[in-house]
Amino acid sequence: MAEENKSAAAEERVESGWAAPEEPVATPTGGEADGSASHQKNLSRPSAREIYNQVAKNAREELKRTTFALAISGFTGGIFMGLSALGVGLALAHLGSAGGAFILSRMFYPLGFIVVILGRSQLFTENTLYPVALVLTEPRQIWNTLRLWATVLPSNMLGALAFAMLAALTHAMPADAVQAMAGLGLNAVHNPASTIFWSGVVGGWIIATAAWLVSGSHSITGSVMIIWSLTFIVGLGNFAHCIATSGEVLIAVLLHQLPQQAYLQWFGPAVAGNICGGVFMVTLLEYGQAVLTKADTSDKASDELAA
Repeated sequence: MAEENKSAAAEERVESGWAAPEEPVATPTGGEADGSASHQKNLSRPSAREIYNQVAKNAREELKRTTFALAISGFTGGIFMGLSALGVGLALAHLGSAGGAFILSRMFYPLGFIVVILGRSQLFTENTLYPVALVLTEPRQIWNTLRLWATVLPSNMLGALAFAMLAALTHAMPADAVQAMAGLGLNAVHNPASTIFWSGVVGGWIIATAAWLVSGSHSITGSVMIIWSLTFIVGLGNFAHCIATSGEVLIAVLLHQLPQQAYLQWFGPAVAGNICGGVFMVTLLEYGQAVLTKADTSDKASDELAA
């Protein structure tokens, strides 16, 4: 019975994409380091179908959470995303107009994403991947997905507002860093709605791609590198992200450098772009890839049996 349970657990890990089909067997003389090295050697690159299985598993777990739990997690995610603005703002305050200040400051932009994604807080742009991918195979989950979206997006906004209030209305952060963050917000809103939308499409595409790849990663280190590399590009390109940029824009509003309606005028196109980028450029394409991979494998197996 114990062997059967071990076998079932191993199969589940293989199907989810988190482990290789064959796992190392511990030997009496092998040390812990040897076992770890053997395990690393046997890790296999997960297929698109295996990554999809992990994405669907994550979605089921999140959709089981109560609305209150999702709201708390979303509020937490909104606050922690402020770390991206804070990191960039502090770097700009220290670097000033020095050569390479823009690029160097954007190296800190991934901080919020790393904390939120690895900490499993709710982030709206991640949810353009997980529950939507599940809905494609389980349409009955559409109402649960809408409940999640309707809960997480406002709670992310409230979290971003809480961070902005901490920055703008207290003396918790250096004044020059606060002004630098407000400047980032001013730059974000001073674009036409169409520019904000298409910028949001690229931002949503990159963040959903990061979420997909993290689902196929075997290690925390690998996940950090994936998140950092992709979100660094979002910061470097100043692509619109409805939550990460919200903190910056709201700081400018609270400092009376922007009218309140400027935030909403920016937020609408940014959200629409993030949704389109995440859903159409990642979720549907990756889902199609996973389904076609499965179909191709099934066809190949059928041909082999026929031969």
